Amino acid sequence: MELKLYNSLTRQKQLFEPIDAKRITMYACGPTVYNFVHIGNARPAVVFDTVYRVLRSVYPKVIYARNITDIDDKIINKSNELSIDINVITKKYSEAYFDDMQALNTLTPDETPYATDHIPEMIEMVQALVDKGHAYATDSQNEADKGHVLFSVPSMPNYGELSKRNLEEQEAGARVEVAGYKQYAGDFVLWKPSTDNEPGWDSPWGRGRPGWHLECSAMIKKHLGDTIDIHAGGHDLVFPHHENEIAQSSCANDGKALANFWMHNGFINIDGEKMSKSLGNFRLVNDLLKQYPGEVLRYVILSAHYRSEQNFSKELLDSAWRTLDTVYGFIRGIDPQAAILNRTGEGYKALLDDINTPVAISELYRLAKAANQAQGAEQQSLMAELAGLADILGLLQQDPEQWFTVARGDDQLTTEQIEEQIQARQQAKQDRDFAKADQIRQQLLDAGVVLEDSREGTQWRRA
Repeated sequence: MELKLYNSLTRQKQLFEPIDAKRITMYACGPTVYNFVHIGNARPAVVFDTVYRVLRSVYPKVIYARNITDIDDKIINKSNELSIDINVITKKYSEAYFDDMQALNTLTPDETPYATDHIPEMIEMVQALVDKGHAYATDSQNEADKGHVLFSVPSMPNYGELSKRNLEEQEAGARVEVAGYKQYAGDFVLWKPSTDNEPGWDSPWGRGRPGWHLECSAMIKKHLGDTIDIHAGGHDLVFPHHENEIAQSSCANDGKALANFWMHNGFINIDGEKMSKSLGNFRLVNDLLKQYPGEVLRYVILSAHYRSEQNFSKELLDSAWRTLDTVYGFIRGIDPQAAILNRTGEGYKALLDDINTPVAISELYRLAKAANQAQGAEQQSLMAELAGLADILGLLQQDPEQWFTVARGDDQLTTEQIEEQIQARQQAKQDRDFAKADQIRQQLLDAGVVLEDSREGTQWRRA
């Protein structure tokens, strides 16, 4: 089977042809750890975790790196605001990020590089850019301007190839700082000076710290190589972050491409509005996990194609939870089987076609329903295929009985209350009080609980 991916660089779906089929390399931009991450940060983590799973199903070795940005002005500002050491902040929110991503069933990347562990590599790259004429240190007489090193955008003829912007559009899109020490307004910072009260490292240009874009370039080079197969991230990173990564890496590495494939997920809207700080409509993953199982959030993210915009709402989350209840209900009481990936199945073929998760999820539902209606060897075969597809999607990872014990909010019946009602209904039937038995069934239905009677007894699921 062939894997096809949409390449943001060429603006078309292409056959994925790796640099080395025995060693696939993929990098995704991770979080800047100064707060809990929002659902917009979770989307690329889940999407590219799924890409990682698909790649591992095709190739023998995949090296997936997702970084942690632990030095940034936002973190410094948070540290100053709270009067807390910056290392305490980055440790707290790095660990919170890992916990959140584990709850969303994302696999641990092969490499999780921290920016502050790669300062020597960053300095080396900046020096290479200066030596090759692609960067310059400021020579301003103003003390505040000294110690900056900037990338010279005009030195790279094909700058803007990824975002397809001309120089004027790039300036407008980046909302660049008009600084007197810049030779060209669109030039961007590689290294900046640090005050005595700010984190900093010694360098040929004085004590300072790296620019945001530089960090990823250095970490990719160290852990994955000069040119990688796939670079991934949110659509909002295309410009200027990814464009500047390309500039740094390509110019430092004598014109080599940073990545052959660029993948970007679409934006997330909240209740029909773009998620933004100005609107105050951010949804933190940490908060959502107090209301919904992580698998519900993952299901919602995968229910839309990764390149499309996605609208997040309570109604969508509640609907996803009910759908997962139904799917778990289909396989409840059926013996699980070892996963077998059906490489000719519609679900897997959809994933090979630019990671079409909505189609794959539909197939997951179909397989679960079919398994519920089948028996014997046919049922076992369907359950094995279901498990194989579910593993790649990162869904249906719990025992069905465990799934139905999850509390559904203050206004919903607990598992114990439901079981007590079922026992009361059974007793009413034994007492031939069928009116009471029907009344209990209806009460449970009104509370969102569906009873399913069979020869083996009564099972229940959320409506």
